[in-house]
Amino acid sequence: MKTIFDKAAYSELLMRIKQLQKNTSPLWGKMNSAQMLAHCNSTTEVALGDIMIPQSLMGKLIGGLFKKSFLSEKPFSKNGPTAAEFIMAEAKDFEKENERALLLLKRFHEGGEPGATKHPHAFFGKLTSKQWGETQWKHFDHHLRQFGV
Repeated sequence: MKTIFDKAAYSELLMRIKQLQKNTSPLWGKMNSAQMLAHCNSTTEVALGDIMIPQSLMGKLIGGLFKKSFLSEKPFSKNGPTAAEFIMAEAKDFEKENERALLLLKRFHEGGEPGATKHPHAFFGKLTSKQWGETQWKHFDHHLRQFGV
Protein backbone atom coordinates (compact mmCIF):
# COMPACT_ATOMS: atom_id res chain seq x y z
CA MET A 1 0.00 0.00 0.00
CA LYS A 2 1.16 3.53 -0.66
CA THR A 3 2.34 5.60 2.27
CA ILE A 4 3.12 9.26 2.84
CA PHE A 5 6.54 8.11 4.03
CA ASP A 6 7.42 7.01 0.47
CA LYS A 7 8.88 9.87 -1.57
CA ALA A 8 7.03 9.00 -4.80
CA ALA A 9 3.64 8.61 -3.06
CA TYR A 10 4.20 11.83 -1.10
CA SER A 11 5.14 13.71 -4.30
CA GLU A 12 2.02 12.39 -6.02
CA LEU A 13 -0.19 13.75 -3.23
CA LEU A 14 1.49 17.15 -3.38
CA MET A 15 0.95 17.34 -7.14
CA ARG A 16 -2.71 16.42 -6.76
CA ILE A 17 -3.28 18.93 -3.94
CA LYS A 18 -1.76 21.65 -6.10
CA GLN A 19 -4.31 20.81 -8.84
CA LEU A 20 -7.20 21.41 -6.44
CA GLN A 21 -8.93 24.77 -6.84
CA LYS A 22 -11.14 26.82 -4.54
CA ASN A 23 -14.11 26.31 -6.85
CA THR A 24 -13.54 22.62 -7.62
CA SER A 25 -16.86 20.86 -7.07
CA PRO A 26 -17.04 17.52 -5.28
CA LEU A 27 -18.19 14.44 -7.16
CA TRP A 28 -19.93 13.31 -3.94
CA GLY A 29 -20.38 14.52 -0.37
CA LYS A 30 -21.22 17.84 1.25
CA MET A 31 -17.84 19.53 1.78
CA ASN A 32 -16.34 22.13 -0.51
CA SER A 33 -12.62 21.97 -1.31
CA ALA A 34 -11.58 24.24 1.58
CA GLN A 35 -13.60 22.21 4.09
CA MET A 36 -12.16 18.98 2.70
CA LEU A 37 -8.62 20.26 3.17
CA ALA A 38 -9.43 21.39 6.73
CA HIS A 39 -10.87 17.92 7.40
CA CYS A 40 -7.76 16.19 6.06
CA ASN A 41 -5.52 18.61 7.95
CA SER A 42 -7.24 17.74 11.23
CA THR A 43 -6.74 14.02 10.67
CA THR A 44 -3.08 14.62 9.84
CA GLU A 45 -2.70 16.54 13.10
CA VAL A 46 -4.06 13.45 14.86
CA ALA A 47 -1.59 11.20 13.00
CA LEU A 48 1.23 13.53 14.07
CA GLY A 49 0.08 13.50 17.69
CA ASP A 50 -0.76 17.23 17.72
CA ILE A 51 -4.39 16.43 18.52
CA MET A 52 -5.34 13.47 20.67
CA ILE A 53 -8.85 12.10 20.48
CA PRO A 54 -9.55 9.29 22.93
CA GLN A 55 -10.75 6.00 21.50
CA SER A 56 -14.53 5.97 21.53
CA LEU A 57 -16.51 3.34 23.37
CA MET A 58 -17.95 2.22 20.03
CA GLY A 59 -14.42 1.91 18.67
CA LYS A 60 -13.35 -0.16 21.65
CA LEU A 61 -16.35 -2.44 21.15
CA ILE A 62 -16.38 -2.92 17.37
CA GLY A 63 -13.41 -1.02 15.88
CA GLY A 64 -11.42 -4.23 15.56
CA LEU A 65 -14.11 -5.73 13.32
CA PHE A 66 -13.58 -3.00 10.73
CA LYS A 67 -9.84 -2.44 11.14
CA LYS A 68 -8.78 -5.00 8.52
CA SER A 69 -10.93 -3.32 5.86
CA PHE A 70 -9.69 0.12 6.94
CA LEU A 71 -6.08 -1.02 6.51
CA SER A 72 -6.64 -2.85 3.21
CA GLU A 73 -5.68 -1.68 -0.29
CA LYS A 74 -9.36 -1.13 -1.06
CA PRO A 75 -10.19 2.60 -1.32
CA PHE A 76 -12.54 4.09 1.24
CA SER A 77 -16.17 4.04 0.15
CA LYS A 78 -18.02 7.22 -0.74
CA ASN A 79 -20.04 9.00 1.96
CA GLY A 80 -18.62 6.91 4.80
CA PRO A 81 -19.18 7.94 8.42
CA THR A 82 -17.09 10.81 9.81
CA ALA A 83 -16.33 11.40 13.46
CA ALA A 84 -17.97 14.56 14.77
CA GLU A 85 -14.54 16.10 15.46
CA PHE A 86 -13.77 16.04 11.74
CA ILE A 87 -17.02 17.41 10.30
CA MET A 88 -16.25 20.80 8.77
CA ALA A 89 -19.60 22.57 8.45
CA GLU A 90 -18.31 26.14 8.81
CA ALA A 91 -16.63 28.15 6.04
CA LYS A 92 -12.88 27.67 5.61
CA ASP A 93 -10.23 29.71 3.81
CA PHE A 94 -9.05 27.66 0.82
CA GLU A 95 -5.59 29.23 0.50
CA LYS A 96 -4.90 28.87 4.23
CA GLU A 97 -6.05 25.23 4.33
CA ASN A 98 -4.13 24.40 1.14
CA GLU A 99 -0.92 25.84 2.55
CA ARG A 100 -1.52 24.09 5.87
CA ALA A 101 -2.05 20.76 4.07
CA LEU A 102 1.28 21.08 2.26
CA LEU A 103 3.10 21.98 5.49
CA LEU A 104 1.51 19.19 7.55
CA LEU A 105 2.19 16.58 4.88
CA LYS A 106 5.78 17.74 4.58
CA ARG A 107 6.23 17.48 8.34
CA PHE A 108 4.63 14.02 8.41
CA HIS A 109 6.69 12.80 5.44
CA GLU A 110 9.98 14.17 6.76
CA GLY A 111 9.32 12.86 10.28
CA GLY A 112 9.00 9.37 8.87
CA GLU A 113 7.60 6.50 10.85
CA PRO A 114 9.23 7.70 14.11
CA GLY A 115 7.19 10.94 13.81
CA ALA A 116 3.79 9.22 13.73
CA THR A 117 1.70 9.27 16.90
CA LYS A 118 1.81 6.39 19.33
CA HIS A 119 -1.71 7.33 20.50
CA PRO A 120 -4.47 4.93 19.40
CA HIS A 121 -6.80 5.78 16.54
CA ALA A 122 -10.12 7.13 17.86
CA PHE A 123 -12.06 4.23 16.36
CA PHE A 124 -9.66 1.47 15.31
CA GLY A 125 -7.31 1.58 18.29
CA LYS A 126 -3.61 0.83 18.05
CA LEU A 127 -1.97 1.48 14.67
CA THR A 128 1.69 1.03 13.86
CA SER A 129 3.66 3.99 12.53
CA LYS A 130 3.64 2.26 9.14
CA GLN A 131 -0.16 1.99 9.27
CA TRP A 132 -0.51 5.68 10.15
CA GLY A 133 1.49 6.56 7.02
CA GLU A 134 -0.61 4.27 4.87
CA THR A 135 -3.95 5.43 6.21
CA GLN A 136 -3.07 9.08 5.86
CA TRP A 137 -2.15 8.49 2.21
CA LYS A 138 -5.36 6.53 1.71
CA HIS A 139 -7.44 9.27 3.39
CA PHE A 140 -5.98 12.08 1.26
CA ASP A 141 -6.36 9.92 -1.86
CA HIS A 142 -10.03 9.33 -1.01
CA HIS A 143 -10.77 13.04 -0.70
CA LEU A 144 -8.71 14.08 -3.69
CA ARG A 145 -10.66 11.53 -5.76
CA GLN A 146 -13.80 13.10 -4.29
CA PHE A 147 -12.74 16.32 -6.05
CA GLY A 148 -11.55 14.64 -9.24
CA VAL A 149 -7.83 15.23 -8.70
